[in-house]
This record gives sequence, C-alpha cells and structure tokens, in this order.
Amino acid sequence: MRFSVLTGTGRSIVFGDDPRSGELSPVETIAAALAACSAMDVIAILVKKRERVGSYSVSVSAVQRSEYPQVLTRVEVVHSVSGAGVSEEAVRRAIELSATTYCPVSAMLSAGETEIHHRYEVRGTGAAPLEASGEVVVTGPYRRPDIVRE
Repeated sequence: MRFSVLTGTGRSIVFGDDPRSGELSPVETIAAALAACSAMDVIAILVKKRERVGSYSVSVSAVQRSEYPQVLTRVEVVHSVSGAGVSEEAVRRAIELSATTYCPVSAMLSAGETEIHHRYEVRGTGAAPLEASGEVVVTGPYRRPDIVRE
C-alpha cells in the first residue's frame, strides 16, 4: 500500500504502510497538520506581540476510535514556549486565537467528532523565572470554533 500524491501547489506526499521508507499515515498526517497549522499561528502572533521566544515546540497526541470510520475522537495539542520574559498571558491568547479563529485544520476537526484540547507549557528564563502550564480551550466535537470563545 503506497500512494503518491501531487498537490495543487505541486508538492509531493507519499502515503503508505512503511514509516521506515518515509511513508506517511493519512490520519497521522491530519494530527501533524493540526500541530503545524496551530504552531504557525501561535509563533506569528507571539512575534507580533514582541515576545522574546527562545524556543518553541508543539506536540500532538490523538485517540482514534476502533470502529470504522476510525476518526480521531480526542486530540491534545501542547505548545511549549520558553524565553526571557515570555508572558504566560500572551501565550494563552495566541493559542486561543489559533484554536478559535485562525487555524482551519482545527476548525474542520472541531466541527466533526473530534474534541481538541489546546494546552501550553511556559518557561520564563529571564530575571523573573516562570514555570506555568494549563489548558486554554477545548474545541469540538460538533461545535463551530467561532462560537467556542471563553
């Protein structure tokens, strides 16, 4: 099982059953796309807010139901941000904006059966050290992201 896809923008993706060959699982790709889409939003917002981000990463974990169709039922997206003087509130707001307004992958998944937990971990490394974590918002299932705002 190996399928090569050429996108409308000329990019090539290989889907298949062999991860050792660099083949991607379609469902894993959706979870990764959610993380990437949200990450692009969050880092852009933090840069606009002039936050001094030293490092930034996003992790995603998902639960896929066993019955067909085997959709993702729960996804947890965790944004890990550190830097001198990074504001916990700025990170929370950037994640909220991504989850409820900007990320189309999040919007599509949240409109279906998927419940998405948008979380953060912040480590301030400046003069006032900070370690914080928490959940920002839960989107989905079957809920329009534009009305989830808290």
